[in-house]
Amino acid sequence: MEHNISLILGDGIGPEVISSVVEIIEATNLNINWEIVKAGESSIKTHGTPLPDYVLNGIKKNKVALKGPITTPIGKGFRSVNVGLRQGLNLFANIRPIKSYPGVDGLHKDVDFIIVRENTEDLYAGIEHMIGEDAAESIKIITRKASERICRYAFELAKKEGRKKVTLAHKANIMKLSDGLFLECGRRISEEYKDIEFEDIIIDAMCMKLVQSPSDYDIIVAPNLYGDILSDLSAGLIGGLGLAPGANIGEGIAVFEPVHGSAPDIAGKNIANPTSAILSGIMMLKHIGEFEAAIRIEKALAFTFENKNSKTIDLGGNLGTKEFTEEIIKHLEVS
Repeated sequence: MEHNISLILGDGIGPEVISSVVEIIEATNLNINWEIVKAGESSIKTHGTPLPDYVLNGIKKNKVALKGPITTPIGKGFRSVNVGLRQGLNLFANIRPIKSYPGVDGLHKDVDFIIVRENTEDLYAGIEHMIGEDAAESIKIITRKASERICRYAFELAKKEGRKKVTLAHKANIMKLSDGLFLECGRRISEEYKDIEFEDIIIDAMCMKLVQSPSDYDIIVAPNLYGDILSDLSAGLIGGLGLAPGANIGEGIAVFEPVHGSAPDIAGKNIANPTSAILSGIMMLKHIGEFEAAIRIEKALAFTFENKNSKTIDLGGNLGTKEFTEEIIKHLEVS
């Protein structure tokens, strides 16, 4: 079967890490037609916007995209392309698997849980304004529709993955209306899944418990902002953002991406760790039904990690991006 997949190389180290995963996927001999589109800083020069309409239209047509990291200016400049993609394509669920690998140093071993983050509203709706010159106000949006949708997705994912428990993170003790509504929706949806344990935890306690005992969790569901923070915190448990993949899922459309930034300071130096992109590519292959190829790549990656001499520089090894990619392909060919 031929798959048409939109490919966004991204900014900074994006082209390097995305080229790595493309090379690895092509080594499995899958029939994939990569449709390259530009978004981010490089697109502003040619299209006058970081997110041209043709990018959104192409993803809507192909239904699947693999995307590199894109720079988001801090405090000024253009709005986040990631947020624009999620809202423009209604990618309501952000999925972040957090898994430790033998051979990779992390704060904990045997970590294996998934964060399900609501992706379309909360403070990330971008509704904010200045009040005079010396105050700013951001409006937090939580709706019943979006809250029920993401909570149901979390429980369905738990069923699909054979997980035993869903944990909902909130701050309903303080934000009794907005987070209270999210919690109410989670509790109501949980009644439809009697065979899956449900618990809710206040977000600050959730952060502490994750650091202390991450093995206690299976699926964590959270509003947008909390989910974002928990995702990065959790990546720190297994060795950093370079080891954490991501997916943005909507109704019939999915975008897969490494969760780290564009790291322009190391772009072009062949020292970027492409693991997050590779793991995102594995998620993408499973999404399109190419399970055999996905498992082959996953095994080759794990085997590479187990060899202490086959790691990228950030993980204590001496392999560059290209050399690490070649090592995985070498193990892929004998799997």
